[in-house]
Amino acid sequence: MRDMLSVDWSRIPAPQDDGAARHLQGLHLPRLLLPSTSGAAVDLSALPGRTLVYVYPRMGRPDLPLLEGWDMTPGARGCTPQSCGFRDLTQELAAAGVDKLFGLSNQDSAYQREAVERLHLPFALLSDAQGQLSEALALPVFELNGSRFLKRLTLILKRGRVEQLFYPVFPPDQNARQVLAWLQAQG
Repeated sequence: MRDMLSVDWSRIPAPQDDGAARHLQGLHLPRLLLPSTSGAAVDLSALPGRTLVYVYPRMGRPDLPLLEGWDMTPGARGCTPQSCGFRDLTQELAAAGVDKLFGLSNQDSAYQREAVERLHLPFALLSDAQGQLSEALALPVFELNGSRFLKRLTLILKRGRVEQLFYPVFPPDQNARQVLAWLQAQG
């Protein structure tokens, strides 16, 4: 069984800011219902308060091999460490003003449920398997082995509008701490 949390980030190529997410700052999200691992559909545009959504390419599983070329694709590796970082700081993020926390990928909810259970995530993962949100927002993507994946980024939404954007995210295991520091600086 593969250890999904121990990653030597110095051996993984860091993603560069290609400007592909710049248009998201200040954007109002469209009304879309996204399936979630909680079983309820979520409309991010309609949530009150502050919502944190970290977007990740593909959650791996310890019983399955990595996709060929995954580690050498900038920004691909790190979905499990990123998710665990948000899991471990959920209470601190809530104390800093986060009302709702979600992870989002283009994997289906059934696949995502395994990760929620295995990693003991206290928040739901949202599925954009149909590509509705990623298409509507023109989220940055990359291709590997003939498949498209969302590039890793984090959105802080305030009443459905992008208040803050973190892109690119590297190393992923530090993303939750970076977001928490930003929130705490807001007062």
